[in-house]
Amino acid sequence: MLRYHNVTNLVLYRKYRPKAFSEVIGQEHVVRTLSNAIAGSLISHAYLFCGPRGSGKTTIARLLAKAVNCQDQKGSEPCNKCSSCLEINEGRAIDLIEIDAASSGGIDEIRELREGIRFAPAKSKYKVFIIDECHQLSKEAANALLKTLEEPPSHAVFILATTEIQKMIPTIISRCQKFDFRKLTIDEMVRRLEFISKAEKAKIEKPALELIALNSAGSLRDAESLLNKVLNFSGLEKEIKKEDIIGILGLVDTQVMVQLADYIAERKMDLALEFLGKTLEKGFDPEVLSKSLIEYFRKILILKVNPDLQNTVIQGFNEEEKKHIEKHLSVFTLAEIHRLMTILISASNQMKYSPIPQLPLELAIVEGLQKEEK
Repeated sequence: MLRYHNVTNLVLYRKYRPKAFSEVIGQEHVVRTLSNAIAGSLISHAYLFCGPRGSGKTTIARLLAKAVNCQDQKGSEPCNKCSSCLEINEGRAIDLIEIDAASSGGIDEIRELREGIRFAPAKSKYKVFIIDECHQLSKEAANALLKTLEEPPSHAVFILATTEIQKMIPTIISRCQKFDFRKLTIDEMVRRLEFISKAEKAKIEKPALELIALNSAGSLRDAESLLNKVLNFSGLEKEIKKEDIIGILGLVDTQVMVQLADYIAERKMDLALEFLGKTLEKGFDPEVLSKSLIEYFRKILILKVNPDLQNTVIQGFNEEEKKHIEKHLSVFTLAEIHRLMTILISASNQMKYSPIPQLPLELAIVEGLQKEEK
């Protein structure tokens, strides 16, 4: 069961969690289908939300739970004013049961679920069960859940959420209405971060928000957590710029990747190693630097294979950085990019065992600049 927390003490991703379907960023296909089902009273007994972390699965699960039990529902949206909506918003609804399968395999919770599901909801129309990370249910718990899904009472609604659907029992999947969630785009996350920044009365430039979004791997929750960290560090008085984000979060500026790639493209081993050394002396983590370089060449690889993806791949890059990418696309062959990435990935894996953390990256640059033996 959720616990109630004072909203003023909540982290941003909880404080600004959508309270209506209209507030959800991305996942329009999921929202539209669920909204039509709710408006038409076509509620299924079991839903399966699958997709990457931070894409809104649990948020939409709670919105669905709120909508089906709203006492003053208009269309498909919950009113957020009735006692049922308020109890769910505040985390004290006794007819909303949340189970985290990642914590214990869920066998005890599923047993309790099977015992309690026979009883009607205490005060709501539906008793809603949200099972998070359901792919981590133990074999016994999964079998018990399957039996329950085969013969569910009319007052029960199950919402299963998973990041790894391939690990789930196919018979459970077949008994659910399945929805595929996707990673959010940079633009979608930036719009949400702009909304939160404005609500918090924080001054932060758009390139800074784009950098946060770029380093969130499509997870809005991660983006909001990074924004939370930035605001806690910088305060609300001065405008936060891209350079501030780089320092606060320990990120690697794209300019660093561009310059290293330039030296590699021009086969200037001495300058590449000198530049790498000076960059690390500024306090950059070699592992973060290595992963950033891999990600940069990954973008080059994708654009080399499919130039039509340019608008998606280089979101957040300024015009000068885009010119360098064009240059690297023309200089590196597909085989060279593949070889460089293989060498860099190997170096990144070796760093945690290396007595000198940056040594594998230095060796990778040396190897990458040497001509491949035929």
